[in-house]
Amino acid sequence: MFAVMILVFVLGYIAIAMEHPFRIDKAAPALFIGSAMWAIYALGADSILSLGHSAAWNKFSLGLEGGLNSENIHSFFNYELVHHLGDTAEILFFLLGAMTIVEIVDRHRGFKVITDKIETTNKVKLLWILSILTFFMSAILDNLTTTIVMVALLRKLVDNQKTRWLYASMIVIAANAGGAWSPIGDVTTIMLWIGGQVTTEKIVFEVFLPSLICLCIPLLILSFTLKGEIERPTDQSMDKDDWGTSPRTQKAMLCIGVGGLLFVPVFKTVTHLPPYIGMLLSLSIVWAITEIIHKNHAPAVQNKLRPTSILKRVDSPTILFFLGILLAVSALQSAGHLALMSNALDKGFKDISGGIFIIDIIIGCLSSVVDNVPLVAGAMGMYPVEAADAVGYAANFVQNGPFWEFLAYTAGTGGSMLIIGSAAGVAAMGLEKIDFIWYLKNVSWLAAIGYLAGAAFFVTMCVSTL
Repeated sequence: MFAVMILVFVLGYIAIAMEHPFRIDKAAPALFIGSAMWAIYALGADSILSLGHSAAWNKFSLGLEGGLNSENIHSFFNYELVHHLGDTAEILFFLLGAMTIVEIVDRHRGFKVITDKIETTNKVKLLWILSILTFFMSAILDNLTTTIVMVALLRKLVDNQKTRWLYASMIVIAANAGGAWSPIGDVTTIMLWIGGQVTTEKIVFEVFLPSLICLCIPLLILSFTLKGEIERPTDQSMDKDDWGTSPRTQKAMLCIGVGGLLFVPVFKTVTHLPPYIGMLLSLSIVWAITEIIHKNHAPAVQNKLRPTSILKRVDSPTILFFLGILLAVSALQSAGHLALMSNALDKGFKDISGGIFIIDIIIGCLSSVVDNVPLVAGAMGMYPVEAADAVGYAANFVQNGPFWEFLAYTAGTGGSMLIIGSAAGVAAMGLEKIDFIWYLKNVSWLAAIGYLAGAAFFVTMCVSTL
């Protein structure tokens, strides 16, 4: 059953990748593998847990009488499902809140304020503008929120679907690169920051340039291949007077929406509560303000611009896709597949010169297939933060040691190599219906070159300071 779980996971990923040839929305196979893997795990619990790979079971069963009996296993699965569903719900509610705020701003034509300022139609210039803007926005907000905002903005700037896919893909690469050098830019950097593995000043100083290189190399390559001008979409929306979206309202909703998103990292820093709480608080404020703005408008306007109507436009299949993928990965984590993989990496490369860099690079590559959060959590569990005066191999694991800083880079940017390898990629894939195979053919190699270039720069920088 342990091996069957991996087989189901692989087959599910193939079904997701073949979404367009099979003509089955990717949310369906994602939900299938998410639920089926937990079912297989539960049915084969005796054989799977007896292997000893599940750290979750080993911890849960400490001091527990009866061992692997049905009652203990039942209690264990109840606990695990609630635990992992809580982690999954944090991401889903965060995503739902961010998508709703962005949809409210978009429905009020707030992004028109920005798109009117971007006058260039040159493909290369526009690509650089959007990518650099995404790179720095991601460090302030986070890669998921930034991707949702920038894809909404992109729809107002680029009409051709394939061209928009390319731009959206570069937004994913830029968002992941931007999130890697900021302590609040990605879930994994937040984990390392809160866990004490890195500090704000050092992660910014050490990871900024590798992250910038990770973005700029693909941009430079595309600068030589992209030609011509982009075609902007025709504004087919109703007259602004009918919608109640005057220029003043557009600016107000843009400021309120972006302000609400910017409030989230501030809220987390001050309260130390999960980001989704701040996102839901921001949504409640944006929602209330929107209702107040339109309370005296005609019923027809209210029906179109009230958040209750706008919520119907939020892309629910993307949220269900997230749910399935996260449930599937949590099953692998709980059963011990990811821990087994982490231990194998440690044993294989620990005694090799520069082995810590190889481990981090592999973790980054794996994060394009498996969610980077459990991978980083596994690394944090394997290696304690060593004392500042540690020497030899242990010196790599002191606070702000090369292993942790490089892990922030690789886990943050490696997911760009596949469209389903990061939260930003999954969001863009859902919002723009990007084809997995198209991304694999046209963007994965660009992301891989940028990833390896940034990694090479980081390793060179570390070696030169020894």
